[in-house]
Amino acid sequence: MSVNEALAKCRRDIEDIKAEIAKLRNSRGEGKDDESEDVKLTRPLAEHSGNVPRLLPPSNQKMKYPFKDSRTLKGHFGKIYAMHWSEDSVHLVSASQDGKLIIWNGKTTMKIQAIPLRSSWVMTCAYSPGKSGQFVACGGLDNICSIYKLSAAAGEDQANKNHTEHAQLMQHEGYLSCCRFVDENNILTSSGDASCILWDLQNPKHPKQTFHGHDGDVMSVSVPNTGDTQFISGSCDLFSKLWDWRVGRNSCVKTFQGHQSDINCVQYFPNAQAFGTASDDASCRLFDIRAFRQLNKYSDHKILCGVTSLAFSHTGRMLFAGYDDNALYCWDTLKSSSSDSKDSTPWIQSEKYAHEMRLSCLGMTKDGQALCTGSWDNHLKIWSHDGNIKSI
Repeated sequence: MSVNEALAKCRRDIEDIKAEIAKLRNSRGEGKDDESEDVKLTRPLAEHSGNVPRLLPPSNQKMKYPFKDSRTLKGHFGKIYAMHWSEDSVHLVSASQDGKLIIWNGKTTMKIQAIPLRSSWVMTCAYSPGKSGQFVACGGLDNICSIYKLSAAAGEDQANKNHTEHAQLMQHEGYLSCCRFVDENNILTSSGDASCILWDLQNPKHPKQTFHGHDGDVMSVSVPNTGDTQFISGSCDLFSKLWDWRVGRNSCVKTFQGHQSDINCVQYFPNAQAFGTASDDASCRLFDIRAFRQLNKYSDHKILCGVTSLAFSHTGRMLFAGYDDNALYCWDTLKSSSSDSKDSTPWIQSEKYAHEMRLSCLGMTKDGQALCTGSWDNHLKIWSHDGNIKSI
């Protein structure tokens, strides 16, 4: 068999496999709403984990698990819109509409540095990867992603630590909704202009690659690991998309559907083989990248407000979600909502008054030992757990 004949055979086999996959998806009712009669088909994770005990029995309502409000970070004088942990699991950056980026030490609650911004209408921020954490980024209604280089390593708590503006990334035609570093030299941005852009910080004047495919504002992006070539985006067009910039111009690998309203946040699962989404339809959902389908939905008839943000625990067994009604919920990722079973609880624990105003952002440390939430009440809170769930 010649090389051309072998390639032609491979192409035919690929088309046959694609057709078979499409046939299986249609037969399983993929894309139908989870409250339909096909609910078990759209929630295979909950179906196959029925024998796994819940993290918190329904009768134990007094147990403070896993939340413990350990410390509050005070210093902003405007609504906090975004926060992001450094990879050292100690330092974090927060962005507020008081026109400041603040670098914090999460353990001591001390402010290490305050960076004044050109525009106070900031919507996102990010810490660069690596132990050094030499860059922080932010952006918002100015349509620009501003990169600041810190003059000292993240671990050096110097009160007089200085910063310099390293670059301004100007290409988006709409507000900057999210930014995430791929590595110390590359950053990914999403915008209200329905696009995502990959930037090389060594050549900031020209985008490295632009990603088009959404029909609405792209609200969030998530990168699985440092240096990875794939990422997830979530949009107001109700869809989330998997991208791979090695593919080239048409780099969208798969489009995931299921939500009934805007997607506000996307986040990779810890093993990078699945991802979670948070939406204004009052639900979070878990999608599997390998199977290209939805695994589970986390919602309850008592929850009527939108989900603003989400994060997974270190192992992925717990999903933390922030809501418009100031609440913080923790879901068991293996279990489905209370509407599916009379003896199940919809969440592990809820903090209805986690903040005094809208909970706008949250993030889990890389070591899984603490969760930080930010709110329109101008405060950040760090929630740590006790020794009972170190193995979760």
